[in-house]
Amino acid sequence: MNPPLSSLLRSDIAGFAPYTPIVPLDVLAQRLGIAQSQLIKLDANENPYGPTAATRAALAALSSPEGARNQVALYPDPDTTNLRHAIGAHLNVSAERIICGNGSDELIDVLMRATITPGDAVVDATPTFGMYAYSTHLYQGQYIEVPRDAAFGLDIDRMVTTIQQHNAKIVILAAPNNPTGNPLTRTDLLALLALPLVVVSDEAYAEFSGISFIDLIDDHPNLVVLRTFSKWAGLAGLRVGYGVMHESLANELRKIKAPYTVNVAADVAATAAVRDFATMQPVLDQICADRDAFATALQALGCHVYPSVANFLLARTPLPAPAVRDGLMHEGILIRYFPKPRLSDCVRISIGTPAQHERVLGVLESLFRA
Repeated sequence: MNPPLSSLLRSDIAGFAPYTPIVPLDVLAQRLGIAQSQLIKLDANENPYGPTAATRAALAALSSPEGARNQVALYPDPDTTNLRHAIGAHLNVSAERIICGNGSDELIDVLMRATITPGDAVVDATPTFGMYAYSTHLYQGQYIEVPRDAAFGLDIDRMVTTIQQHNAKIVILAAPNNPTGNPLTRTDLLALLALPLVVVSDEAYAEFSGISFIDLIDDHPNLVVLRTFSKWAGLAGLRVGYGVMHESLANELRKIKAPYTVNVAADVAATAAVRDFATMQPVLDQICADRDAFATALQALGCHVYPSVANFLLARTPLPAPAVRDGLMHEGILIRYFPKPRLSDCVRISIGTPAQHERVLGVLESLFRA
């Protein structure tokens, strides 16, 4: 008789809380009884305009007989050489400082794998991106939360004390923070970099905020900067991200990162995208301008909108947040709600097109006046 499967698994998995991903559009369309083309997806901070023409052309080339034979049919470059050099040229850093992965989520996982043994502490400022806690628990680390202040900034003194008390191995900070949209300050980051732990600046939205800390890596080899192509480049579906760090750390992480995690399509598209960044820049500028205009319009409807330097807004609404989410969903508009402390009275709305914003505002006005 075979033993029960549960006896063969890690005992902690039974109580492990899975990460809650976004539901695919086709599934939601079927649930709601609304055509997929009529849905407005503002729940995952994607680029509503998609990738540039040059990026689309690079992807299309893979479907040619030559592309299919010489690229699609072969394993990808395990070192993502072309992509790392393109990123290096774009950021003016050595390609040897860059590691690419299957989204920045994979880089978070690799960092945890390299630093955390069961019981080690990871300190974080909450509320923030849920993958940090998820990855910590996956490697049986202690996830220590330090609440952010009233404006969602860091309580830096408390963070420093907590790190020292728990001998933390790593701290990961979204910069700007997700889902609140506020930036990480250089002063706060420098205070953490002075401590003996790995400090991660997750800059998924840096192309919108214009703020980065890559220049600090020379003087602080314990700093890791994460970036992604999911937000600015319109490539969320291809899952490609990267980390920038000191060469000494990059060399160690390469030892434990699985090969071939960036597939051929992601490699080709991301390389084309970063080389064509100048074409995307006006689009990013437009998204930021639309963000600010949308924030003003939401405030006029009675929402409290938190300042954001990302491509989304966190808003406290006049009606209970779940009712706002459900009311918008009934009309085919998808936003994000987080049933967590300090966020349960808020919704997060990704920045879309002006036409999409008009539809959102129209539905909200009806809901608030009902």
